[in-house]
Amino acid sequence: MALTKKDLEHLAELARIELAPKEEEKLLKDLDAILAHFESLKELDTTNVAPCTGGTMLMNVFREDKERENTNQKAGTENFPEEQDGYLKVPPVFEQVTRNK
Repeated sequence: MALTKKDLEHLAELARIELAPKEEEKLLKDLDAILAHFESLKELDTTNVAPCTGGTMLMNVFREDKERENTNQKAGTENFPEEQDGYLKVPPVFEQVTRNK
């Protein structure tokens, strides 16, 4: 599976890089060598090889998410200046600017 110059130009455009003509030639050779290596890896017999799942036996350390009765929702709200419908009311940060047409 050899890459063409058109393929390389497309990849360069996707990567948003500009290549000089000499760079294109070298990069085409390098990419062909890399792809040839992967083609040779396809020939390996991996039928008795167990799949890897990350290389570690660590388990998830997060707590289980359980529903709780008392969430202490009102704690700290007594120090807040305003409350509306159970929510803390924050003053606007930006004011709407209207322009005359």
